[in-house]
Amino acid sequence: MASHDDDDDDGGLQAEIVQRRPFHSVKAEVAVSILRTAALIERHFAQVVARSGITVQQYNVLRILRGAGSEGLPTLVIRDRMIHAAPGITRLLDKLEKAGLARRDRSSPDRRQVFCHATERGLEVLADLEEEMRHADDYAVGSLTDDQQRQLIRLLEGVRAGHRRGNAPIHEALTGHGGGNSGGGGPASAPPD
Repeated sequence: MASHDDDDDDGGLQAEIVQRRPFHSVKAEVAVSILRTAALIERHFAQVVARSGITVQQYNVLRILRGAGSEGLPTLVIRDRMIHAAPGITRLLDKLEKAGLARRDRSSPDRRQVFCHATERGLEVLADLEEEMRHADDYAVGSLTDDQQRQLIRLLEGVRAGHRRGNAPIHEALTGHGGGNSGGGGPASAPPD
């Protein structure tokens, strides 16, 4: 288990983000708590992968490509599998290709479709990061017991399931494709500063 400073538990989220007014609802506090927690974990992951000269998004793409094996994956499939929406997936792949970490091939039957692959160098970067990323994973949730981690997975799955069902009011202009109900308000439509 990773050790964390006990000083961090002195007032909760409201004190941590120096928010003077209480949240307007428990739902708002939960949403902001999820966003804040994800940002803290991602910041730590970014520091780890930056030592290899890549970003968290590039790391995510390389892991997706490693999982695809020698078959590779089309660009849009990679985009859809990413943790964060990546409207600039082509630019992201351009950078990986320029760094020698990925390559793109046009398929023979359909020259319009491009398949992406991790290069040997890209796989080496992932292998070099593996141990540090395991430590980062442990630090991210190591203060929780195994049972608490499994419970958290179930709870977060419930949150994501609501979004997959289209219950989140996300405007089409933000996603590039429809989905979600019209409406607004709440932390899902406008993350806090």
